[in-house]
Amino acid sequence: MNLNIVANRIKKHFLAEDAPVLSRSLLLAGGVEAIYAKDSPDMPLVSETEQRRSLKEALAVKPVGDVWLFGYGSLIWNPAIRTVESKIAKIQGWHRSFCLSVTAGRGTPANPGLVLALDTGGDCIGTAYRIADENVKTELELLWRREMVCGSYIPRWVEVLDAEGNKFGYALAFTINPESPRYVKDMNVNAIIERLSTASGGLGTAADYLLRTRDGLRQWGIPDAELEWLSERVEITCDRHRAAARKQAASSRQTAVDREYRQLMKHVTSTPGEMLPI
Repeated sequence: MNLNIVANRIKKHFLAEDAPVLSRSLLLAGGVEAIYAKDSPDMPLVSETEQRRSLKEALAVKPVGDVWLFGYGSLIWNPAIRTVESKIAKIQGWHRSFCLSVTAGRGTPANPGLVLALDTGGDCIGTAYRIADENVKTELELLWRREMVCGSYIPRWVEVLDAEGNKFGYALAFTINPESPRYVKDMNVNAIIERLSTASGGLGTAADYLLRTRDGLRQWGIPDAELEWLSERVEITCDRHRAAARKQAASSRQTAVDREYRQLMKHVTSTPGEMLPI
């Protein structure tokens, strides 16, 4: 079946206009792969077999204790998996960064977008979600469909600290794969702003991803001055692009009206003193 038709049907069936596009229902239906294939037909995707193998390897080295998931980007505002507890958490040695270039989901090959990944150095405050023991396998399989379909992340178990700085366990965190061709390190900030302001794909715009993450952090009371500044710059740039587009559209419409008028005048004949028909 045509993948474009599949992607459109899935989006229409499962998604409300004001809901995050990446829903649990979409993941269960296998719709992410269809949307990615539509956005970027030549992009290789990780097979279900490889995803299961990767998950099995991750669980084989799971530290003793509960299974937690660390959210630093879209997982903050749209986890889409079943959890039994959530809290603010901090990890050390990693920081959130728009270092993952995407040609599907939040971008296309013609206009790549950017999404967040954990890059080495610093620390990161985000959210931790605990998964019930009986749900670990099913929920992580769903998570792998979301995060591991493009092979751009490396799942790791990282130590998580609570708001008081006390360790409460280990969480799965999706860190950037430095060997991935989609890894963009130290990109110029103006280039980041332009990508986030203009890129879009089957899962929405890159700007929407950024602003939802900012709003999610605010709702949790998690400060991130850099992301706040970036959001403001992107909003300004988006406004400027929209104003330019409106101006161009108005100019094009005026040109078309003038052209139609000139064509009309060519066919109008009148005698002196005779009024032209309206």
